[in-house]
Amino acid sequence: MEADSYMFGPYKIDNKEVFYSTGLSYALVNLRPLLPGMREVERFAELTADETSDLWLTAQKVGKQLESYHKASSLTFAIQDGPQAGQTVPHVHIHIIPRKSGDFEKNDKIYDALDVKEKEMKQSLDLDKERKDRSIEEMAEEADEYRKLF
Repeated sequence: MEADSYMFGPYKIDNKEVFYSTGLSYALVNLRPLLPGMREVERFAELTADETSDLWLTAQKVGKQLESYHKASSLTFAIQDGPQAGQTVPHVHIHIIPRKSGDFEKNDKIYDALDVKEKEMKQSLDLDKERKDRSIEEMAEEADEYRKLF
């Protein structure tokens, strides 16, 4: 199901950034999160059973395709559920990160890197400069590539 735009917490996401969607979830290219996109849900426990199932089935499908596309050998799925867990945008989402041998000296360092990216995004969003690091054209081009996987 394609919409003209999607909401990521309080932020509007252009449909050009979205490369996969179901009736309850969507995947976008910005920081590679997967989110429930049809209603505002801040915390994981607030998801219905159908939303939880759809979210993880979508994460599984998207992860499999991205792992193959990026010639990776593993995936990290990360949820930051609430502000004390590092969630900077109040919207349930899963980061899907293709992994390769040696990408981090210690595998768990991925969480430190993710935390830094979340903090950078929060600072950017707080200054009303969201997604300035890449243009909509660049993100649309990446989303177009990923759409071919589905």
